[in-house]
Amino acid sequence: MNVTKMRILLAFCVLICSSLILSQHLEADQDILIPEDWTRVGRIDPTEKLELTFALRQQNVDQLEHLLLLVSDPGSAQYGKHLTLEEVAALVRPSQLTQKVVRHWLQSHGVTDCQTILTQDFLQCTMNTQVAEALLPGIEFHRYVRDGIFLVRSSSAYQVHEDVLQHLDFVGGVHRFPPKGQGLNEVLTKRRRSGAKFHLGNTPATLRSRYNLTAADVGSAQNNSQAVAQFLEQFYHPADLAEFMTLFGRSFQHLSKIDRVVGVQGAGKAGLEASLDVEYIMSTGANISTWVFTNPGRHETQEPFLQWMMLLSNMTDIPWVHTISYGDDEDSLSSAYMMRINTEFMKAGVRGISILFASGDSGAGCRHLTKGENSFRPSFPASSPYVTTVGGTSFKNPFKVTYEVTDYISGGGFSNVFKMPDYQVGAVEGYLKAVSGLPPKTYFNTSGRAYPDIAALSDNYWVVTDRVPVPWVSGTSASTPVVGGILSLINDQRFLKGLPSLGFLNPRLYQLQGQGLFDVTDGCHLSCLDEQVQGQGFCAAPSWDPVTGWGTPNYPALLAALVLEK
Repeated sequence: MNVTKMRILLAFCVLICSSLILSQHLEADQDILIPEDWTRVGRIDPTEKLELTFALRQQNVDQLEHLLLLVSDPGSAQYGKHLTLEEVAALVRPSQLTQKVVRHWLQSHGVTDCQTILTQDFLQCTMNTQVAEALLPGIEFHRYVRDGIFLVRSSSAYQVHEDVLQHLDFVGGVHRFPPKGQGLNEVLTKRRRSGAKFHLGNTPATLRSRYNLTAADVGSAQNNSQAVAQFLEQFYHPADLAEFMTLFGRSFQHLSKIDRVVGVQGAGKAGLEASLDVEYIMSTGANISTWVFTNPGRHETQEPFLQWMMLLSNMTDIPWVHTISYGDDEDSLSSAYMMRINTEFMKAGVRGISILFASGDSGAGCRHLTKGENSFRPSFPASSPYVTTVGGTSFKNPFKVTYEVTDYISGGGFSNVFKMPDYQVGAVEGYLKAVSGLPPKTYFNTSGRAYPDIAALSDNYWVVTDRVPVPWVSGTSASTPVVGGILSLINDQRFLKGLPSLGFLNPRLYQLQGQGLFDVTDGCHLSCLDEQVQGQGFCAAPSWDPVTGWGTPNYPALLAALVLEK
């Protein structure tokens, strides 16, 4: 018998045969808190089916990170030599021991209805509630409701046998509640209450003028594509997109249809955020094939964001640029979960895929601590070192296409979980040293990953939803697809010249030190309403800052910097 088989049998025997079952919490680094806006409806019937996702421990994660930085650095001989999905799978695929132990553990509880993905690092299994609660001692499933959306979750921590614990990162579909976030209508209401100035509104023509896109700046490469991902019961309506392009897309060549929907489109009214994402990535990234990832018809125990991450690891042919308007407070998530999601971002980046996240609409955020103390509240995945995070700006003069200032809602700050990546150390330390009047250091982690990386206009957009043009739609949900579309145009030109996709942009973006971008130096964003900071977070400054990053795109200059590079 070989050594691997012997180790598997020993681990399985200990697991099944031990009469003293020792177990540990898999996500013991946080309390399980039920958000106040979710209401418990009742206990789940023992025979009701659940769908849980098991994240198997991967191999060679350090090597994956090293390769990602090499293929993303123009100074490296490996730059642009992206891996295929098959090569990524060969690198990170869980060990044979891990796969065997986890599967034996599941099968010993009668769990056999499981599906995996190409990289074999996730198992998605269906079982009844009674089996799930026996498999994960400590959990107790209940149904919860918010705004007509039902979820099945447990408010208590689960345990996993210590011999299985070392082979799992987390179990999805047990604890996490989707964040409600700050809806676009809430952002609009906040602006009205603050006495925001009247604005004629941003349209594709406004954005293309500000960022110096001409009528000729549209896609033409055959192998180019871009995508948006929708969660939280959001979906777009094809008729809205067609109407939007009829109203606002006459001055440039464009597409009026989505090429592919991955998932199931919901019925009824379209979502405002979904309409915004689709309409604006397709009007800046004009004439480029666009996909929509959507998951409105999910099972009550699924986590839509996790479903999207798994799809990326199970599809060999996916778009080169993805924009996502979605986030949680870092402190609401376990470190194990965030670290694993980071690895999924690395897996995408090393394949040449650019992933952009909105920085959020709460400025620096605010977390109320004990004894009346506060701190800023970073958001994830915006705080991930392996995504490009997009902040927001406004026009200084709302009646002219002129220079931009900070949009006070623009999310930004410093992670409390992830250390500052090497690619941004110089820029961030320069900001911290140069700017006077910083918030007290007790409010933020000066050594954490700082964000955003880049920005675009984020207020007063026109959107067509349910066939009606709606004005004053605002948020970094708007700026993110705008930047995504511009990066897709740059990819287009790179492909025409025989160059690889941009992939993970951040190392190159920080090397440019603002080249190809309009620097935003005026304005601050919001934060805690207390005596110390009085509602003010960080402020914009020359070069990089934690409100608008390096600034907003100047397309011709950014194109030259990213196409004429090595």
